[in-house]
Amino acid sequence: MAAKVPLVKEIAYSVYISISVYSQQAEREYEKIKSQLEGLEESVRDRCKKEFTDLMIEMEDQTNDINEAGIPVLDYKTYTDRVFFLPSKDGEKDVMITGKLDIPEARRQTVEQALNQFSNLLNSKSFLINFIHTLENQREFSARAKVYFASLLTVALHGKLEYYTDIMRTLFLELMEQYVVAKNPKLMLRRSETVVERMLSNWMSICLYQYLKDNAGEPLYKLFKAIKHQVEKGPVDAVLKKAKYTLNDTGLLGDDVEYTQLTVNVYVQDGGTDSIPVKVLNCDTISQVKEKIIDQVYRNLPCSQWPKAESVVLEWRPGSTAQILSDLDLTSQRDGRWKRINTLMHYNVRRYLTCTYVYDYFCVAVVGVGHALLEDENKVWHLVRPVDEIDEGKSKRGSVKEKERTKAITEIYLTRLLSVKGTLQQFVDNFFHSVLNSNHVVPPAVKYFFDFLDEQAEKHDIKDEDTIHIWKTNSLPLRFWVNILKNPHFIFDVHVHEVVDASLSVIAQTFMDACTRTEHKLSRDSPSNKLLYAKEISNYKKMVEDYYKGIRQMVPVSDQDMNTHLAEISRAHTDSLNTLVALHQLYQYTNKYYDEIINALEEDPAAQKMQLAFRLQQIAAALENKVTDL
Repeated sequence: MAAKVPLVKEIAYSVYISISVYSQQAEREYEKIKSQLEGLEESVRDRCKKEFTDLMIEMEDQTNDINEAGIPVLDYKTYTDRVFFLPSKDGEKDVMITGKLDIPEARRQTVEQALNQFSNLLNSKSFLINFIHTLENQREFSARAKVYFASLLTVALHGKLEYYTDIMRTLFLELMEQYVVAKNPKLMLRRSETVVERMLSNWMSICLYQYLKDNAGEPLYKLFKAIKHQVEKGPVDAVLKKAKYTLNDTGLLGDDVEYTQLTVNVYVQDGGTDSIPVKVLNCDTISQVKEKIIDQVYRNLPCSQWPKAESVVLEWRPGSTAQILSDLDLTSQRDGRWKRINTLMHYNVRRYLTCTYVYDYFCVAVVGVGHALLEDENKVWHLVRPVDEIDEGKSKRGSVKEKERTKAITEIYLTRLLSVKGTLQQFVDNFFHSVLNSNHVVPPAVKYFFDFLDEQAEKHDIKDEDTIHIWKTNSLPLRFWVNILKNPHFIFDVHVHEVVDASLSVIAQTFMDACTRTEHKLSRDSPSNKLLYAKEISNYKKMVEDYYKGIRQMVPVSDQDMNTHLAEISRAHTDSLNTLVALHQLYQYTNKYYDEIINALEEDPAAQKMQLAFRLQQIAAALENKVTDL
């Protein structure tokens, strides 16, 4: 037995040596990749400088437009509608956005009175806590339903945000207790799996609206405009939704497309005799040209007031004749079942275009590529023809050389991504700096809630700084800022194209990475966004750490000051919201789980004392003539 001890030590020592060698190899690989990245960045630096200089000159025009027309920040109702309800299954048609309640006129007064009584019932803490607990105990009450329910509740209680905050705190303390008892507090707030987690997201959205308007909105808007501008400077495949200039490797247009930039003189019908110069590409589809024209002509108006591209007819007048340009027409190139979308190059356009708005006559202009596909079984393509089933069969039998030619070469793509990243870097830095700087304005809600988390960590004897860091990260940067960064149309009156969205997603992922404490070791298999921002990520991480430390050192926000602030928000905005619709939608959950809610109220001593079950029965009788035991 004694002879085995040295053997065990020897094995342990050899394992230690192996781990040590592996660690050193990993470190060397990491340093090697960083060095390669720096070399690549050096090779594209001059190009970045030129591109950045061009972008800044062009962005000065954008800045003048911003100064003249202002940043198109949405009003409070539209903002909350989009944040709370746009991601719902009905999208823009959601009843909370349209505000249209399907109630017979004869019953409207009775229903409205009953809904006001239901509102009073929701303002009973005992009822509301029971209501929420009962719903969350139902197996079929899905995560999606919890998110939607929480948003309805936010609108219904918007008139009393102090009370809403109190309910949120109460539920939050219960949630925290569950995670602490289960000994996995780090997992709290990771997902929106409970009503209270979504309530917190909505609370942050409400409390940070003014901050977005006054502080963070401008750098975010300029970042969005810079990405859009840079993307549109190069070819964008209208079918594949891929661009030459992007931060996203999956959205990168791999093929080298030959193109020329044109400045076309656009004459708008009934817009006077002066032409408007618009920069386009000769490889742009006609719809893309229309969008660029509309963007330029209406740049001082919010996007919602722009005409749609399909309501615009584009005429080319090279001489005395005029030709209407369309995405697809009889002149479109055909190759078997494939049909190529028309571009300016196809029509040999050089300079002059006339733009006409036709709102009721859709036959002239093609209504989107998708509709054009329906005319027969033709398949359409724009810049890069996708491989169809027949071609795919041929390529499988084709040569190895042919397959190698179509493979992506990472280094070439990464160089192009680095070029775009370098051009946009200042705009990304400015946005990060605007939302992660405690020396600037910090919204009172952020200080108030971060202090609440610190207090609870102390109360539960949680000394692990990682846990507290994760709580703060999950409650603000990931729950609010990433959502706004990925969806600028939640706060601005803008349209976000898929190709712009692809680049915003990369920046959002970098923002998320900056908020984590774990170190990401790079390898050749690392996602391109982590490779792209490898040099900056340590600086961003320090910004987050300093931001949290700075907030901790600030003067606390008292309950009284927070309640005063919340009351001001309630006063300023509640009248604009669809409160009655929210109450009506909330009642549908009461109706669905009526018996379970009544039983819960009858079993709760505090609810019994206030006769809450009886009050709910009265409301049910008025709302839908429900037979009760009254």
